[in-house]
Order: sequence, then C-alpha cells, then structure tokens
Amino acid sequence: MASEELDKVLDILRANAARPRGTLEEQRAFMNAKAFPRPDFASYEDVDAGGVPAQWVRAPESSEARVVCYLHGGGYVVGSLKSHEGLAARIAKAAQATVLNVDYRLAPEHPFPAAVEDATAAYRWVLDQGLDAARVVMGGDSAGGGLTVAAMVSLRDAGIALPAAGVCLSPWVDLEGIGDSMSSNAEVDPTVTRERLTEMAQIYLGDADPRSPLAAPLYADLAGLPPLLIQVGSIETLLDDSTRLHECAARAGVDSTFESSDDMFHVWHHFAPMLPEAQQAIDRAGEYILNRVP
Repeated sequence: MASEELDKVLDILRANAARPRGTLEEQRAFMNAKAFPRPDFASYEDVDAGGVPAQWVRAPESSEARVVCYLHGGGYVVGSLKSHEGLAARIAKAAQATVLNVDYRLAPEHPFPAAVEDATAAYRWVLDQGLDAARVVMGGDSAGGGLTVAAMVSLRDAGIALPAAGVCLSPWVDLEGIGDSMSSNAEVDPTVTRERLTEMAQIYLGDADPRSPLAAPLYADLAGLPPLLIQVGSIETLLDDSTRLHECAARAGVDSTFESSDDMFHVWHHFAPMLPEAQQAIDRAGEYILNRVP
C-alpha cells in the first residue's frame, strides 16, 4: 500500500509540470532551486576529475575503498551537482560508499557524445587514483541511468576494466520514445511526456542517429557488461525503457536485477526527505552496491 505522503508529492509534481518551462537557463535554475537542501550529515568536496567538474560526497558511513561514480539525470540538457547533491548523499550513506557526483557537459552547448566522453573520463580518473575497478560502481538516474550503460559499453570497447556493477534509476535508454508505456502511462505519469522527451532528445543528439548505441544503449551490444540493478516506477511513461533494457541485458548474458515499484513516478528517489518509498528504494540500491563491493 502506498504511503500517505505519496498524494502530497504527486500534487507537487503536477504543479511543477503545469508551470511554464521558460528558457533552458530558467529550466536549469528551476531544477537547482527545487532540489531539497543537501543533507548536513554529508560532506561535499569539489574536484577536477580528469578535466570534468565533479564532487566527492561522503557520509559518516562512507568507505574510501568503495566508490560510486554517479551520473545525474536531466535529459542531457538540465541537471547539475547541486540538483543531485541530496540523492548522492543518501546513496553514499545507504551504500557506505564515497560518491563521485559527476558534472558532465550538457547539450545544446555540448551535444552527444560529450556526456559519454565526460562520464568515461571521470571513471578513468577514479581508477587513476589507485582504486581497483572491482571497488567501483557506476550509477545514475534518468538520462544518467542511460549514460551509465553507454559509458560502460564505451569503456568495454576501449579495453578499460569495468566497474563491479551498474545502478540505473528510472533509466532513459530509448531516445525515440517508442515504448508502449509512453502511451499507456501517459495519463498517470505526473512529470514525463513524450513531447518533452522528444525535445530533449533532439537537443542532445544534434545530427546523430537516435539509435546510436552510445546515445540510446537500448541498441547497444551489452555482452560483457557487469551486473545491473534497474529500478523503475510502475506509473512512468519510461517504464518500458527499463523493461526493455532488462530484457536486452538478459539476452546478452548480463546479470540484471529488475525492480518495478508500484505507484512510483520518475526518479521518485529524489523525494526521500518526505516519501518513505523513496528512501526504501535508495536503501535497496545501497544494499545491492554493498553486496557487489563488500
């Protein structure tokens, strides 16, 4: 049964979705402004991760021998360290890990494949600090979830040691929006529409093919990737992105764990300060990471 807090959160999301979007700069500012205050139980340290702006996020429980390389969401056009500090901190606590929150370049200033280049550069920088790949997990939400898979495919193809696992929260892996849930969940998803996704995909892709494997990893060969955790909400228009990614991974022989949470919306994890289901999902992700990197 859904918590009592869920209705209040859904009202907030619908109100946000109804407001005029404004310019891209205004959208970016709004996403930062609406983020919950970053938890004071964690520390935040800005770093240059191989030429990519990033931030070490540590909770009191964090181990320096367990790192999560985290890629924020935002459709490749919005999102930042600030918008995802809270989520990064809660993952650091749940996974007892040090999180590298990566501020990869955004479109249209830096279209595909800039985000992939930055994600892989940041990961390589983590390895350059002397940490074995088996002590690292890559993860992200929404576009960052898709980017997590794309980055691991790119690293595999380059012969770079892969992380211990990938964690994908409501991943966006189909830039054409052709999954059945884009229609079947259109009336119940409070935030994500086909129109908005199409707009962001066009901004990110530029002249690139929407089925380019590193842009839409649904079309990538996933063979040889590390285990995946995929978490998605049952009312998301992007539900089928997750179900199809799970199926593709399984066909490629990848150990994929799929979790669909009833009544949950796109990246509900952000609402952990007020939504019990959000903290529960983060805790499950943390347990998964701990099991993969004991």
